[in-house]
Amino acid sequence: MGHFSHRSGHEFERQVLEELAIALADAFGSEATVKGHPGKQLSSQMDSEPDGLIEIRRPDRTLMLYVEVKKNVYPRDARDAVWKFNNHMRYRDHRHEAIGMLAAGSLSPGAKEELRAHGIASFELGGSLYLKHDCWFINIEKPTRRPRKSFHGVDLFTDARGSVVHALLMHANEWLTGAELAERAETSPYTCSLVLQELTLREWVKSAGGGPSKRRMLIRPEKLLDAWAEQWQERKEKQTKWYSFVENPRHILAHFADRIDHARIDFPWAFTGAAAANAVVPFLTSTDGVEIIVPKGYADDMAEALRLKPVSKGANVTLIERESSSLLYRDRHSDHSAFFASAYILYLDLLDGRGRNKELADQLRGRLESLWERK
Repeated sequence: MGHFSHRSGHEFERQVLEELAIALADAFGSEATVKGHPGKQLSSQMDSEPDGLIEIRRPDRTLMLYVEVKKNVYPRDARDAVWKFNNHMRYRDHRHEAIGMLAAGSLSPGAKEELRAHGIASFELGGSLYLKHDCWFINIEKPTRRPRKSFHGVDLFTDARGSVVHALLMHANEWLTGAELAERAETSPYTCSLVLQELTLREWVKSAGGGPSKRRMLIRPEKLLDAWAEQWQERKEKQTKWYSFVENPRHILAHFADRIDHARIDFPWAFTGAAAANAVVPFLTSTDGVEIIVPKGYADDMAEALRLKPVSKGANVTLIERESSSLLYRDRHSDHSAFFASAYILYLDLLDGRGRNKELADQLRGRLESLWERK
């Protein structure tokens, strides 16, 4: 975890404590007061002081929060905080009820689980708040807001890093060296290293050995896929709608697979969406269109090759322009002379809430989980 300078660290702590006090006051409908600030002596008896004390006053009782402030928090940081809070509680010098709270720019999912398991409250910039103590209970989930670039964690899902994530999922529960992962992800060792460092901090990857022969294994593929799915819903990409006559709509996938095959397309592409996923895990009785991933800037080329007409209504083809990570691990389906996106991309693209896509996504997820278990 990165270090702040003395001055910038105190500024960040003050900001977090002040926002936390406002969030607590709103949640409890009562006064929440910061009693201690960074740099102030809170107790001469304590050899390890909290970053702040916040007092919540209600007519019938008062609750004191011992607050630690961190930048980005991972499971190991959360376990360290539990030890510190136990120390704070041992030397508390007031008569009110007291609990520990970890406030941060961002908390990893694993860190949240660790804190809740030990009865520690948590707060993230942006307003997410969890507190459970006796009859006090608050659970507010909001998107994390990081005020300045210096507080950002590693974005795992940019295109190049998304390729590393994709490769790790495809090889979940397998040992890989950095060079092997870079080859499978078709990206640089440096990019792989950034992703692996972040996933190690989250405790989703474990390591063995050292030096060039050091190997890593993704041990929590379900966590990584869930995180990718959450980010996937926020993506912005160019999608265009098109139409072409299909004599038998029940065979729409085979129709366009054959047409693409005869068009001799010279750029990478892949079927995705409900029609493609249903061919992999048959579940739906019918689908009403096809979705095709093409590289950025190639939608018009594909439309021309397939003789598609642009339409605003009644489309039966959607062309999706994307970076290369979505086309990584595309594969030819045994029953169609066509490329299909990997099962992971198919799964992610089904999380759009349309029709019965979620049910189909659940079927595909079950198949992926069975593959993880067999490795």
